[in-house]
Amino acid sequence: MDTTRKLLSSTPTRMAAPASFAGRVHGLAPGLATACAIALAATVLRNATGIAALNPVVLALAIGMAVRAMLGASPTLRPGIAFAVRPLLRAAIVLLGLGVTLGQLLDLGIGALALAVAVVACTLPFTIWLGGRLGVDQPLAQLIGAGTAICGASAIVAANQVARGRDEDVTYALAVITLCGTAAMLAYPALAAPLGLDARAYGLWAGASVHEVVQAVGAAAAGGPQSGTVMKLARVVLLAPAVAALGLWAGRGGGTKAPVPWFALGFLALVALRSTGLVPDILVDASRTLVPLMLATSVAALGLSTALGALRARGAAPLLLGVASTLFIALLGLAGVKVLEAL
Repeated sequence: MDTTRKLLSSTPTRMAAPASFAGRVHGLAPGLATACAIALAATVLRNATGIAALNPVVLALAIGMAVRAMLGASPTLRPGIAFAVRPLLRAAIVLLGLGVTLGQLLDLGIGALALAVAVVACTLPFTIWLGGRLGVDQPLAQLIGAGTAICGASAIVAANQVARGRDEDVTYALAVITLCGTAAMLAYPALAAPLGLDARAYGLWAGASVHEVVQAVGAAAAGGPQSGTVMKLARVVLLAPAVAALGLWAGRGGGTKAPVPWFALGFLALVALRSTGLVPDILVDASRTLVPLMLATSVAALGLSTALGALRARGAAPLLLGVASTLFIALLGLAGVKVLEAL
């Protein structure tokens, strides 16, 4: 009798797990499906125009914000949006590690790698410092600094996992970095000759200082696309230590525990795994298709949760900070390239 009672009492517990999982999936589906649909639309739009500089991540943000402006906030979408902004985003950042190998980085040479470290190590704290002087909220200054110093949109959404800014902070930072990075992509080719840069030096400069990967490659295509692309990848690899440093910064003082960026460690682990040559090419190719879609889905979710009125409240100071940070990294990168040429 006792055994029968135990079996009967345990049955609801066993049945509850699948039911709970199904309920969780049902709750996530509307918001996640909406964000994914926006990401797919952004990707199709970029491919249809043939303009490589149109980043699907930024397009997804714009579409998501437009949908939010038209339809308003929806409680039904909220769970899926939250999932896209956190777990899905972190998985995408981890998979970014399959896009680069240690061999590619070593081919640049010690001097170029040192320059990549220098521009990240100087630009990020400079931007945070200047943001404080301009009255920009610290989380927003950190996001603009990460986007400028490392790799644009991907760095911004990754850095916010430890900076813990509001959704509108991420949105504003993405807008600022997109504007400044696009301006750099258009201006750099016209500056190569006046600055006396040969093809390799120009590629290194573009890779060391232009924000987004696609923007850096676009700018470098005028002179040294290979060196520019690999130099940019060197900055991408620095995403993990930079996010870890931001986590320590966010946790300093007041007994606040610094967040552990496990996703950044996963990123480095996949860089190491890819460098062994054990990862099949088909998986690498799949990640190059999947990661941009995952990032676009996450940022679309941000757009769906961001009100335009919150952006207007930020004023012009963050835009001024983004311009100043862009000029700083451009001059620092140029000085570093000139030093490498002189050696």
